[in-house]
Amino acid sequence: MDELEVRIERLPARRVASAHAFGPQPEMIAWEKLLAWAKARGLEGDAEHLRTYGFNNPDPAPGSPNYGYEFWTDVDASTPLGADGEATVKDVEGGLYAVTRFEGRGEEMPSVWQRLLMWGENSRYRLASHQWLEKHISISDDWLVLDLMLPIAE
Repeated sequence: MDELEVRIERLPARRVASAHAFGPQPEMIAWEKLLAWAKARGLEGDAEHLRTYGFNNPDPAPGSPNYGYEFWTDVDASTPLGADGEATVKDVEGGLYAVTRFEGRGEEMPSVWQRLLMWGENSRYRLASHQWLEKHISISDDWLVLDLMLPIAE
């Protein structure tokens, strides 16, 4: 097994537009909601132009095919808070992250998350309570490029 390459990044507190979906495959539904919101506001609408983060919300439950997924994209601090069409604009906390790049098929991602978690548990850092994130770099039908972001503290 290759050694996991991990870098440390600090994200600032920021304002985001958030879109959420729930079901057996909620990622694309949530993405389409966020994309519709962004396009309606004249923002470029793909992962290369929007700084986009996602995460399970809620996590999958044993025995159920359903789970939630939420996407965030950074917006200008002057964007009004609250529900706004397909998205909700809210402020989110920043924090320190252990980050590793994932390139592969979706079914391979849980094992890389597990390796990153083990790295965090065995590092000089402690696990923190801010949001776990997947920064979306590039996505095609069967290939993902994501930065997996484990919340840590010194």
